[in-house]
Amino acid sequence: MPSIIQADRYIEPFPVEQSKPIPVYEDVWDRIRASSSNRQVQLEEKTLRYINAYLANPSQLEKLLEKGRYFIYFVLEELDRYGLPPELALLPYIESNYDPFSISSSGAMGIWQFMPATARIYGLKDTWWYEQRHDPLVSSKAAVRYLAYLHNRFNKEITYTLAAYNGGPTLLEKRIKLNKKANKPTNYQNLKLPRQTQEYVPKFMAIVELVLNAKKYGVNLPDFPNKKVLGSVELDGQVEILAFSEFAGLKPEFVYKLNAGYTKWASPPGNKTIFNVPIELEEMLNLKKDKFIQTNQINWVTHKVSKGDSLWKIAEEFDTEVNVLKKVNYLSSNTLNLNQELLIPLSNDQNQSFIPYQAHIISEGDTLWNLGIRYKISPAEIAKNNGLKMNSPLTIGKELNIGNKNIYRTINSKKRTILYSVKQGDSLYRIADIFNIEISDIKNINKLPGNEITPGQVLKIIINAF
Repeated sequence: MPSIIQADRYIEPFPVEQSKPIPVYEDVWDRIRASSSNRQVQLEEKTLRYINAYLANPSQLEKLLEKGRYFIYFVLEELDRYGLPPELALLPYIESNYDPFSISSSGAMGIWQFMPATARIYGLKDTWWYEQRHDPLVSSKAAVRYLAYLHNRFNKEITYTLAAYNGGPTLLEKRIKLNKKANKPTNYQNLKLPRQTQEYVPKFMAIVELVLNAKKYGVNLPDFPNKKVLGSVELDGQVEILAFSEFAGLKPEFVYKLNAGYTKWASPPGNKTIFNVPIELEEMLNLKKDKFIQTNQINWVTHKVSKGDSLWKIAEEFDTEVNVLKKVNYLSSNTLNLNQELLIPLSNDQNQSFIPYQAHIISEGDTLWNLGIRYKISPAEIAKNNGLKMNSPLTIGKELNIGNKNIYRTINSKKRTILYSVKQGDSLYRIADIFNIEISDIKNINKLPGNEITPGQVLKIIINAF
């Protein structure tokens, strides 16, 4: 095995200059096969075990591969920029099933399962409105940079690159040095690595083998063209997700999947909003966007509570009402905490309807245990939803995700809960059609005796995960 490159500090890799003619591929799978660095003559036993596990349920494997449809080409383009093996585009299948909403029990997020510390190193932002670890395109750019760094650090040995991505480069380096000192083999199989890391490499190699030799194994690969499948629409200001989904003719769940970094009911406040959309809609939506912007402007801001603030003072300052502030921010009393962040609607427009569900601002005396009792949820689940350890101290004024506040799914649930404010002209039939759910489900969740609903009424809606 090659010796590793010593690295005492992080060195930013640079994209590789492309001077060769761009080859033509039939599809993304052909592109991966043509340039793959994986040339194993003999598959190890663990890899064969994973191959057999995948082949035991071929329909499930095909569903898994389908989940990369909108993102794998983008990842391949980024890998090409850094001269990395194209099979690394299959890594998100192992990490997250290519699910941008994925959250691990340890707090890792997105298709690349970035941990908070690594995300900070690579500049991934996390605000009240926007979590870039969930953004499939932004996080992919960061992940490929990280992979390029690991690949260079470990002398372009892909099994080391994979083991370092999963278990950390420092641990891997230490284990290699120990084996060298003891005159033992330094291939990853003989290193004393965590069990998860030992399984990680063969699991990845199994899916690579199935893709490279799909015909041999009778695997039907989905039709992924080797071309751009996502376009974008840039809009002025802040935009409500539901309004954009109606404008684009796309289901809200699908809009969120392509733009998973937007974790609330609207994009972040600011001068512009960019939405990823299927490439075939890009030109048409850009031609129509000016009219959409004129009729769908919204304006929400966040306000940090300072000394002397009260709900009445804030309501007067922003020309709104105390009961609106309490409803939007889930306040059960009129008491505010210093540095607490409040969501402020800058008008009483009934169209501002997509509002969050279940948030809690930590106050003095709060613990995971008493919050669990209060919200009828296990303390462990609250910890997982917020990337905390069970013994982590709680910071007064910080906002916690209790179960389903954000649009992305919680650890133990494959559904997301939102609150929907009924608009003029709405019916249960229309709402059920918008969110692709049954009328009976809406009635059961909200304990509605009949089909009558009124404008301004708030309904709890549970939408399906991807």
